Amino acid sequence: MSNPYFSNDPYFGDSPNARKERQRLTGQPAQPGQAGASGPYGSYQQPAPGATSTLPPIPDQARAGIPMDALEHAYAAPPASAYETGRMTYDDVIMKTGILFGIIVVVGAVAWVSPPGIQQMLMIVGLVGGLVLGLVNSFKKKVSPPLILAYAAFEGLFLGAISSWFEGTWSGIVMQAILATLAVFATVLVLFRSGKVRNSPKFQRIVMVALIGYGVFALLNLILVWTGVMSGWGMRTGPLGVLIGVVAVVLAAATLVIDFDNIQQGVRRGAPGIYSWAAAFGLTVTLVWMYLEILRILAILRGDN
Repeated sequence: MSNPYFSNDPYFGDSPNARKERQRLTGQPAQPGQAGASGPYGSYQQPAPGATSTLPPIPDQARAGIPMDALEHAYAAPPASAYETGRMTYDDVIMKTGILFGIIVVVGAVAWVSPPGIQQMLMIVGLVGGLVLGLVNSFKKKVSPPLILAYAAFEGLFLGAISSWFEGTWSGIVMQAILATLAVFATVLVLFRSGKVRNSPKFQRIVMVALIGYGVFALLNLILVWTGVMSGWGMRTGPLGVLIGVVAVVLAAATLVIDFDNIQQGVRRGAPGIYSWAAAFGLTVTLVWMYLEILRILAILRGDN
């Protein structure tokens, strides 16, 4: 699911805590929903479609001898912090996300080819370790690349082992799930970039309520299965299981919209480069969740046993 770190982060989020911290760091906070930061001559906002610039006039003496692009860059970015090593860019996020998925694939391949007994142990270790580190990274106030990399390694163990089991039961299902996940990701990205789907406070509230409802249902279903009240996947079987899975995939897609918007806000606000790890972590969490939900849907459609 979505990375809760985004909503309260001073560079990514627009929650009251995020705005307060942004004010402390930059001196001039961006207003709620405003994609930008304040500068010495007023507030900076991204140009509207068709507009060349929304920058307020800059005094002539401030322009003297300084290229306009340098002025606009310095104007839009908040002051540098002591631990900063550069500004976050989209390329940084793409590279860091690629690193995380590279670790997942490599470690997952080891779990995939492991003997069944060891594979089961690796799946449990990966599940517990991924869950713990996922929560730690989500609520940790300072970004920790080593913990994020460790999360990817544990997720690799879990995904490699469980994917091997699914593939052994339903041949070809893993590749189908991967392709479907990539297709949903690409579709949401295109829709977001085109402006056809947008993030908004109302959209976030709806998604959050839906996520909480889904989480309560998933926990209840897990308890029913673990206590022996229900067998197999509990209530997540048959037509109801497919419907719940589709709802979960739609929720994951909506979470991607929020993730994309948070990343966009982080880049516009000049977040330090290290925050690209947090952005990559948020995307990874969402895509892993989506992949597992699609895997479950395909298994039900192909014959739940």
